[in-house]
Amino acid sequence: MTAVTTPSNVLGSPMELRTGVARELRVVGMVCQRELIRFARARTRILSGVVQPVLFLFVLGYGLSGLVGTVGGFSFHQFVYPGVVAMSVVMTAMFSALSIVWDREFGFLREMLVAPVDRSTLVMGKTLGGATVAAAQGTIMLVLAPLIGIHLTPLVVVQVIFLELLMAVAMTTFGVFVASRISKIESFQVVMQMLLMPMLFLSGALFPLNGLPNWLAFITRLNPLTYAIAPLRQVIFDAQHLSVEARAHFSSSVTWFGWPLPIWFEVLIVVVFAAIFFALAVRGFSRTE
Repeated sequence: MTAVTTPSNVLGSPMELRTGVARELRVVGMVCQRELIRFARARTRILSGVVQPVLFLFVLGYGLSGLVGTVGGFSFHQFVYPGVVAMSVVMTAMFSALSIVWDREFGFLREMLVAPVDRSTLVMGKTLGGATVAAAQGTIMLVLAPLIGIHLTPLVVVQVIFLELLMAVAMTTFGVFVASRISKIESFQVVMQMLLMPMLFLSGALFPLNGLPNWLAFITRLNPLTYAIAPLRQVIFDAQHLSVEARAHFSSSVTWFGWPLPIWFEVLIVVVFAAIFFALAVRGFSRTE
């Protein structure tokens, strides 16, 4: 008798589907955990992730405060604080992808790619691990807020952590995509420096976005990192009760043709950016090693 093919024979039983999903989730957790363990053991990486933003905050911030001055009771080093928090997140997120190049160079990545798991599972694990580490690194910077006169409420801290995590996911997927195309650690570091510093300096992390020349304003609007830093700055600034004069001088919002973008729209842009580079990273890992 000829066996009858049913939809359940073709797609698999519900038990098989649940088992497959559970296996993929377990792989995501294992890859994510490996990233967290690697970060916890790299104490110099944790220290360097704190020292450089602190130098920007206290050296650059206070150094330029005398030049910029205080407007409406708000100073330049207070303005630059959200940008420094974002800098800590972005730098950690981008360089967390370095482990992919390291694994490729020493053969461990090949073993991961021949495993019977979906490529998107590996990218998801790498992204979650790198983003968690980056968000944690940025959250450490929040303890410096009282030292420069920034007031943070529990609600603001929760909002900041959420925005940090979103920013970290977007930049980690971007870093994973770049790492999927590079085979040498030295090449990755050079490429990251070439991409990272322009993205940071053209994001408004260290200067207000208002009053820029048209050509520079146009470039900052093309930078996806601009839309990740702007909502973080707006959330922190809203808790400071800034004067009208200070808000006008230290603008925190991104404008298109004079229209200030709402936070939800900026967040949507970051989500789309993360989704695009997640798909590109999966495609990069799908190539034959």
